[in-house]
Amino acid sequence: MNVARTLTVDEAGLVALAAALAPALREGGALYLGGELGAGKTTFARALLRALGVGERVKSPTYSLIESYRVGALDIHHLDLYRIADAGELEWLGLGDLWQAGTLLVVEWPERGAGALPPADLSLQLAHAGDRRSLSAMPGSARGAAWLRAWPALAAAPSS
Repeated sequence: MNVARTLTVDEAGLVALAAALAPALREGGALYLGGELGAGKTTFARALLRALGVGERVKSPTYSLIESYRVGALDIHHLDLYRIADAGELEWLGLGDLWQAGTLLVVEWPERGAGALPPADLSLQLAHAGDRRSLSAMPGSARGAAWLRAWPALAAAPSS
């Protein structure tokens, strides 16, 4: 059974968690980042992309909706769907052409693309917790469960 795991961390801890998850994602998959404005989704995504080896400037895709990178054989597409009003708007992004084996999708505000996105392998929910952030992880597939097991800090975190 898939059980959520939760930690509360400061910004440096959030960055460290992203870096620790990166090695497990090198084969691709779908990672969803949910949470309210300012909860740390973009901070997490940037740290993750840097840890995966993105050497160029990691821009927020808030206005472009998608930023793409290639690291070795891995294609990475970072989407920020905050400005999407309807999942049908994603058709013009050509997401179907981008999503294939060996591709990693990192999606902020995935609920706005419901029905147009591939299922999440792992969903992370970030929330304000005073001056810290709460991060809950819920696997959505066998791949996501393996990612969670390979992520020591979250694998040992209390389940909720």
